[in-house]
Amino acid sequence: MNTKRCPVIVLTLMLFMISQALNAQIINPREVAKEKATQRTNSRIDQGIDRGMDKMEEGVGKLFKKKGNQGEEEKAEEAEEAVEQESGADEGEEETAPKATSPQPEKTKLQSTTQYDFVPGDKILYFEDFSQDAVGDFPALWTTNGSAEVKTVNVAPGKWFHMNGEDAVYCYTKEIAFPDNFIVEFDIIPDEAYDRGIVFTLYQENPEDPKELNDDLYPGKGGVHIVPTAEGWETLGYTDSPDDSWLTGEATKNPVVLEQVNHVIIWIQKRRVRIYHEGAKVVDMPTNIYPGIAFNRIRFSGWDRGSWPMVTNIKVTTAAPDTRSKLITEGKLVTYGITFDVNKADIKPESQGTLKSIADVLKENPGVRVKIVGHTDSDGDDQLNRQLSQRRAEAVKTALATTYGIDASLLETEGAGESKPVAANDTPENKAKNRRVELIKL
Repeated sequence: MNTKRCPVIVLTLMLFMISQALNAQIINPREVAKEKATQRTNSRIDQGIDRGMDKMEEGVGKLFKKKGNQGEEEKAEEAEEAVEQESGADEGEEETAPKATSPQPEKTKLQSTTQYDFVPGDKILYFEDFSQDAVGDFPALWTTNGSAEVKTVNVAPGKWFHMNGEDAVYCYTKEIAFPDNFIVEFDIIPDEAYDRGIVFTLYQENPEDPKELNDDLYPGKGGVHIVPTAEGWETLGYTDSPDDSWLTGEATKNPVVLEQVNHVIIWIQKRRVRIYHEGAKVVDMPTNIYPGIAFNRIRFSGWDRGSWPMVTNIKVTTAAPDTRSKLITEGKLVTYGITFDVNKADIKPESQGTLKSIADVLKENPGVRVKIVGHTDSDGDDQLNRQLSQRRAEAVKTALATTYGIDASLLETEGAGESKPVAANDTPENKAKNRRVELIKL
């Protein structure tokens, strides 16, 4: 190679590079504007894609949360459709307007209503809570051909009659003068093995063959068996005539709950039997009792099914007091239908029928002022009983005002405690008579 020609080649290359650089700096302004527009458009597209990807991630997350039961392919398809809609709008693509559709009428959901018409009367005919019996003893006023004892339990206060005999009956030893219209209430705790473990029977004793302990399958001249089961309720009306068939009823609503306190309410109105449980009427049989049956005895019975239920707070009252006459005409209403938890001012759910009947009367007689007076028995400290009765009276006022819309300014309260008994505090029945709520027209 000729070394003399190298400087010339180097110089030529340098001149060429300088020329290219000058040409790069001398650019047509139109080209510059075009390039800037292109860059801006590309930037917007990039931003749209980024937003679309964000929407896709968000959409996929929501779809998986809401449609967890769908197949993977269906999820992916819905997510892809959601992304296409989002990204298409961001990129300026024309959106297709939704098709107009006629509004579809909403399907009416079936609903039904009923009346919780249980209202206890103003007279207690019988009450038993076994408070006078020692724990471990058999109740003094009952008899049996099996075995049983009074116990306490960890799920509820008070004493409980635990009937644990095989194929046994448990009879109250005295007669009760039931009227045509009366209510029986009791609390029952079925154990975990309970199926059809107990039968409550109201019957008329046969005066020609009276029995203190009647273990007949169908005792007396006639009666009605009431069976709370783990699946519902059964009733059976009978007489001692071999030609008469059974009057049976069955229901599955609100069965008794195992190992919990169940408050059972039975309303007898001549031939009609109504049963209430857990705030609802579960049985209403208009002809469940034979004509002419005059009840005067009660008993429990059971079978050897490995189940030993417990009962307490057995109460019999007259039914359906004339609330309007008592409060408005006579000026005073005594009610045993508003009940409370032991040593508390919490109103029990079964009190709502009584509260509603009182509220109805007050609404029909606007402007009537009423004093609500709470009363207790003599158990416990006198001052504490007065405070408890005051809280209970205030709880009734609050319920009437907030639940039933009665003007609170028309209601006064007073806690009388044990100071105004209507019976001696010597038996469970008399103590129950003293635990009451009175409404006095002012």
